[in-house]
Amino acid sequence: MDKPSALEYINQMFPTEASLSGVEPLMQQIQSEIRRVDASILAAVRQQSNSGTKAKEDLAAATHAVQELMYKIREIKTKAEQSETMVQEICRDIKKLDFAKRHITTTITALHRLTMLVSAVEQLQVMASKRQYKEAAAQLEAVNQLCSHFEAYRDVPKIAELREKFKNIKKILKSHVFSDFSSLGTGKESEESNLLQQLSDSCLVVDALEPSVREELVKTFCNKELTSYRQIFEGAELAKLDKTERRYAWIKRRLRTNEDIWKIFPPAWHVDYLLCIQFCKLTRVQLVDILNNLKEKPDVGTLLLALQRTLEFEEELAVKFGGNTTSGDRYIGSDEELDDAKNKNQIASDIKKKYEKKLAMHHGGGMESDKYKESSVPGAGFNFHGIISSCFEPHLAVYVELEEKTLMEHLEKLVQEETWETEEGSQTNILSSSMQVFLIIRRSLKRCSALTKNQTLFNLLEVFQKILKAYATKLYARLPKGGIGIVAAATGMDVQIKMSDRDERMICYIVNTAEYCHKTSGELAENVSKIIESQFADKVDMSEVQDEFSAVITKALLTLVHGLETKFDAEMVAMARVPWASLESVGDQSEYVNGINSILASSIPTLGNLLSLIYFQFFLDKLAASLGPRFYLNIYRCKHISETGAQQMLLDTQAVKTILLDIPNLGKQQSTIVTAYSKFVNREMSKAEALLKVILSPVDSVANTYRALLPDGTLLEFQRILELKGLKKGDQQTILDEFNKHSPAINHPSIPPSVLVPPPPSSTSQSEAAVLPHIALASSTISSLSTAVAGAITSREDVLTRAAALGRGAATTGFKRFLALTEAAKDRKDGPFRKLFNP
Repeated sequence: MDKPSALEYINQMFPTEASLSGVEPLMQQIQSEIRRVDASILAAVRQQSNSGTKAKEDLAAATHAVQELMYKIREIKTKAEQSETMVQEICRDIKKLDFAKRHITTTITALHRLTMLVSAVEQLQVMASKRQYKEAAAQLEAVNQLCSHFEAYRDVPKIAELREKFKNIKKILKSHVFSDFSSLGTGKESEESNLLQQLSDSCLVVDALEPSVREELVKTFCNKELTSYRQIFEGAELAKLDKTERRYAWIKRRLRTNEDIWKIFPPAWHVDYLLCIQFCKLTRVQLVDILNNLKEKPDVGTLLLALQRTLEFEEELAVKFGGNTTSGDRYIGSDEELDDAKNKNQIASDIKKKYEKKLAMHHGGGMESDKYKESSVPGAGFNFHGIISSCFEPHLAVYVELEEKTLMEHLEKLVQEETWETEEGSQTNILSSSMQVFLIIRRSLKRCSALTKNQTLFNLLEVFQKILKAYATKLYARLPKGGIGIVAAATGMDVQIKMSDRDERMICYIVNTAEYCHKTSGELAENVSKIIESQFADKVDMSEVQDEFSAVITKALLTLVHGLETKFDAEMVAMARVPWASLESVGDQSEYVNGINSILASSIPTLGNLLSLIYFQFFLDKLAASLGPRFYLNIYRCKHISETGAQQMLLDTQAVKTILLDIPNLGKQQSTIVTAYSKFVNREMSKAEALLKVILSPVDSVANTYRALLPDGTLLEFQRILELKGLKKGDQQTILDEFNKHSPAINHPSIPPSVLVPPPPSSTSQSEAAVLPHIALASSTISSLSTAVAGAITSREDVLTRAAALGRGAATTGFKRFLALTEAAKDRKDGPFRKLFNP
């Protein structure tokens, strides 16, 4: 304790004088505690001292024990060495005796084997001279085994002499065997009944000789068998492409007639298998010479027949010697099955799914001529598929040309017979000619894949691309074409396309057909990539064809938009001819609005039912992008517009917007399209509403309203608005000067209010692009316009509120609209409606 704490403790213990009587007992207690602590410390010190002494004693005892252990180990090691030395001395004489016994035994065995070898060689020599092949074969095996025991004694003269004698005997046997086999096939086997048995026994001798002897004998035999084949089919009479089938008939007949004779060969030799390999190689060489020496292009029928027979022969060999076949890989489907699918109104994608599993089984079986692997065992790596037929590959260009010609003729016929209407009860809404086109393409693919899966199939795929591109061109050419008419010029349309209801349906069918062709072209590419050889699979691409059909879709949809725009021409002219300056009252929506509604109500339901969701949405976006700005521009084409006329036109604008917003419902489309489309329509039609609100604004605030509602407007547009309001030239110039003062440094490029419809596919001409023209008073050379209005508008919010009030009545129809407008006009100081509220 520090000093203040000690004092506080003492004062706490003895707060009064009376309490000091307890000092003595407290001191005794403290002294007793001190003695107890000292005793504890002393005991701990003594215990620690005793522990250190004991630890030293334990360490010394452990060290001593380790030393004793090391001594005992050294003693044991010494005794072990002494024991080993003693054992070696005892066994030294026994080892010598063991070696002597082993050497004597080896010597006796070697002498015994040498005696046997000498005797066996002598007997083999006698058997060879008497052509006793069966006994000689067994004796050869015995001599070979005996000779293997004397490999280490090659330098011994007697052994060398025996080996040389044995070598000469094998040469004699080989010559006898070859001599006897030379008589095979000459007719002696029928005269000498034991010749075949003798030749069969000689095969045992050949097996006992070196493997090279058997290979040489089989090769000699095959060459002899094929000698007559060379002589027959190298002659001028049979060395022709149309005689190919007779080649295969010859080898089949040869195998069948000599089957009994060839039983002399052991099954393990596979003589017929090796003979067929040599036959195929020789036939390939001869066919290559025939094809290369043709003076003109080969006849396609003859060429394909020869190739077909060759493939069949290769298949037979593969089945006979390999036990497997790839004929199922080449199967795609019979014409009857494809016709049945057609009759059931199955589209090509359904046919593709039907045979998808069979096509997926193919992994490629062709082999290049310089990579054939020859094997002595059937099915051990050699593949007969393509061994001969691959030589036809470089000469199949005439076949591809014939396929192209045939497909083109079919295409022209299908297009000529096309009704451009779908069959009753059809669920696809696509043209039947498209299904027929892919049907003939798949038949052509089936024919070609049954013949080859290499370069020719890839070339045929390029033909398919040409056919599909040609079909896309036919679809494109069928779309209605436009021209420039008087009405179109008057209403600002560059292209006028007149369409009937049948034309609209036909365009929808073309869109669906092009979409189907786009999808099926990709599926066709996938199928071909599975069938064709792996080196061509990565090159299979139908993207160009799909781009062609995408261009057809785009052009067709834009044609639909242009066709509807053309129907609106009369309504736009009617709108411009309405005497907006002399209207006395605001009534129901105008007749031209009813006309627009009638046009859309008659066309949209059909289009919505026929077009898919994505393309109907595209069509709606393009229609809104065209009709909204066109309606906006048409306001500028009107003459003078009074305040009543502007109010009526504002009602009409709201009605047109309502009609446009209701289009998705007419087409029975999903709400997701309705939401996005509604935003688009509201944005486009709000420009026309803003323009009419500017026209409705008072003269003194028209500039401010124009800046607020049309901040991107041009000076020429503002001047035209003043003309529409019926202001005189002097009044216009005053307002224009005031307008320029508020925005003297602001310049805008002259861009008339118009909308550009995206151009058609790349294959169309630029004259067909639908671009709404500039308004009559908008010039492309004007570059000075005003857009900055921040400093010129005293109260932007007041202007916007007032302009919105002017259009508040457009939310209802008929008499309710009129009441809404009159309510909005109560606060006006001037205008035709003000007198209604005067007392």
